[in-house]
Amino acid sequence: MSADMPIADNCERVFVTAEDKLRRLVSAHPDYLPQYTQNGKWKHDGAPWTNWCQGFLPGQLWLLYLYTDDEYWREKAERYCALIEARKDDRETHDLGFLFWHSWKRWHDLDAGARQRDVVIRAGRTMGLRFKEKGGYLSSFVAPESAFIDIMMNVGIMFYAARETDDAELYNSALQNCLTSRRYLVRGDGSAAHEGIFDLDTGAFLRESTHQGWRHDSSWARGLSWALYGFSTAYSFTRDPRFLQTACQCADYYILNTPAHGICPNDWLEPNPARPYEASAAAITSSGLQDLAAIVGDPLRARSYRNYARDIMARLSQPDFLAGDDPDWEGLLKQAAYHERLGLGVDESTMFGDYFFLESAAKLLGLI
Repeated sequence: MSADMPIADNCERVFVTAEDKLRRLVSAHPDYLPQYTQNGKWKHDGAPWTNWCQGFLPGQLWLLYLYTDDEYWREKAERYCALIEARKDDRETHDLGFLFWHSWKRWHDLDAGARQRDVVIRAGRTMGLRFKEKGGYLSSFVAPESAFIDIMMNVGIMFYAARETDDAELYNSALQNCLTSRRYLVRGDGSAAHEGIFDLDTGAFLRESTHQGWRHDSSWARGLSWALYGFSTAYSFTRDPRFLQTACQCADYYILNTPAHGICPNDWLEPNPARPYEASAAAITSSGLQDLAAIVGDPLRARSYRNYARDIMARLSQPDFLAGDDPDWEGLLKQAAYHERLGLGVDESTMFGDYFFLESAAKLLGLI
């Protein structure tokens, strides 16, 4: 496949490949919710680090239903959503947005059912229980004093639940987390820290940290992608111009520090990285840039973001990334990383990378 092909043709190829790969996955391993591949295979005994990816498979199934209008994919999407419903009350994770936004919220967007709405609201309220008044942040699964930039991708479900139930306290918790993340986790140049550590007694910010970047003060690419996308979502709910400004700063950092093809490394500041690409971060950025282009207001900036999102997809749609020409590879998007520092799912496919790759293609095709 050539990057010179029309973008719609590239996106069609992504969906055709996803249909083949996902049909094989749900047939060979029914009711299995993987996180990353090993040697291109989903079913393995690799460590999970944390169980946060279960919403991405039903999310992909819903996108396939939107693309094909085939009831087979609707039935599978509903079934895989049902597998994770109980996690709406899971207080051990900060990733309830990842679990329910792309799965149950997508279902609700299609059917407007009361059950789906109630599940999403319940998950948003459970997420809100992580809020720390001292410090003004939502704590990560690692420790109560820890805040992750990833959590910016999970506040949307809180804003939604707050809006649907007129819950001012929940809304304020989500808002305060965004403000705290903007102040302490996004730097002046638009780069992002993975983690912030706070004093539990006073709420004072103590230091930056990381679990997945090269160094505590470096720039982990997927964290920046989460920030770009997450602050765009926060702006869409709040219309707070500070969040739009931050999303644009993150987008501009990504574009300025990445080659023209748009595929970033795992960390921009790591010298001589062993692998040149972290494809999942690029896929997330492509999808997030399309959201940002739709809300930014400035036509020139919007066009720039939209074109860059297309450039990323054109590059990811080539055979060294898109696994369409490799029948033995079970994932969709190659050269992604689940957790490089721990050596988990490195140069592999990840369920979140596959999801956002497909989501970006769906946006470019006008499906969502």
